Amino acid sequence: MAKSKAAVTENRLQRFAREIRTELKKVVWPSRQEAINLTMIVAGVSVAVGMFLGGVDLVFKKLFEMIIGGF
Repeated sequence: MAKSKAAVTENRLQRFAREIRTELKKVVWPSRQEAINLTMIVAGVSVAVGMFLGGVDLVFKKLFEMIIGGF
């Protein structure tokens, strides 16, 4: 006897949910302090990269103004 499509889908969903729970039990979650420290590092690096790219953009803007303004 063949299983109905709903039964097969339910079995797949149940297996998927069971596998998710199993994998989440293996996760080593960071402590609150680790999460705060890593967030500050990411924010600091993001600001530094933003400032660097802003500076590069400003240099190229001035360079193009000099080139275009010369004509």
